[in-house]
Amino acid sequence: MCMHRWTFCNLSKLNPEMQTWKNYYLRRAKLEQHMTSGRASADYTCKTLRGHTGSVVGLVYLSDSNHQFDSKSIVCSASSDGTIRAWSIQEGIQLWSSQVQDAPLTKIIADQQTGLVISTDSQGRIKAWKAQTGDELASFPTASSACTLLTYYRKDQSFLTAGTSGGALHTLTIPALSQVSHVRAFDTYKIDILLLSPDKHWVIAALRESLDLHPKVYFTESLSCPCEDDPPVSASIPVNGCTVASFFPSEAARVMIVHSDGLSNAKNISIFDIKSKKSKYKTEIMVEQVGSFELLFDGWNSDILLEAHGSGTILIAQGKELKLYSIAGTQIASFQDHKEHIAAMCVDSFRVVTASYDLSLRVFTWKKEQNKDLSLESRYHLLGGSHMFSRGFTHVACDYASIVASVAAKDGKDVLKAYSFNA
Repeated sequence: MCMHRWTFCNLSKLNPEMQTWKNYYLRRAKLEQHMTSGRASADYTCKTLRGHTGSVVGLVYLSDSNHQFDSKSIVCSASSDGTIRAWSIQEGIQLWSSQVQDAPLTKIIADQQTGLVISTDSQGRIKAWKAQTGDELASFPTASSACTLLTYYRKDQSFLTAGTSGGALHTLTIPALSQVSHVRAFDTYKIDILLLSPDKHWVIAALRESLDLHPKVYFTESLSCPCEDDPPVSASIPVNGCTVASFFPSEAARVMIVHSDGLSNAKNISIFDIKSKKSKYKTEIMVEQVGSFELLFDGWNSDILLEAHGSGTILIAQGKELKLYSIAGTQIASFQDHKEHIAAMCVDSFRVVTASYDLSLRVFTWKKEQNKDLSLESRYHLLGGSHMFSRGFTHVACDYASIVASVAAKDGKDVLKAYSFNA
């Protein structure tokens, strides 16, 4: 019953305090009840985490992915003040802070396999940090004003691929950050989008600045273990004007891309399956289109947030509105719970959380309609404070028992709001 209801569970490390699957089920169900109703004090506690003296540019969870109740939620945040800070969400305290870096930080990601966080700054310097202590382990210069980052694990080794503002892909080992390949994906154009397929076989690189250049897909093995005489295995995805993209998490390599011709407000979603075709001497990438439909938006706004759920549910946030589509393009639901634009969104198997400049988080939970389509039910708001001191929420992330979001402060010293649900 546990595995049927919560497919993410890994009970091989069952906490002795739980003793039985029944106890786990009851406690997990109680936690979900609190996350569903969202009553202040009764269901959750809210703490404000202060320490940064600049803008928060990203935040990541370092929590145990096994969803055990004895593990604490830990979040790392990066800021333009040049520091990374780690926080205990349940306790509401700072665990450590890095030394101030020479340049403002611009990105942060976590590598759960090695227990490290990876950052990059406005000068393109990539650094690896030990998540438990904040110790700096390695550094790699890209000489790029901006980098996009992703990590993956193959053949007992973790790798980092970074896309630069000059259109290059650097692939490095983790934790040493030693370069194993350098690929020129696009000439002079900034790589804005870097995605890893759920099966870890494919990396997609795309840019927003050009209406003429197609997104490219690379075989991860050819980036992490390149052949000296052969270029990396790659292919183009036949769309122009890429705006945003996302993989469907329950499919091996099914990607959807929102794109436009740049001449109108209309945008299209195209969906592709990526597969390989191997012969005796080479591997070819097969990109097969499996769906497409048109999106119509009111007014011109390029800020579109895109997420996928399962194998065929699409979430799009644009302006104040959140829309839900099937893979066939049927609009399943639409929500206008926010008074200002949605700035960020996170999606998991239980809920969807949207963060808005109206200084609220909106929590939705999944439900099945009578026609068996998966839809959302709007549940409650989590408030982030006063507009007297704050401009709104800018980032949001969640794990199995908490939600953390960053608040843009009017004095430039952003804070985190941590909502911890009672189990």
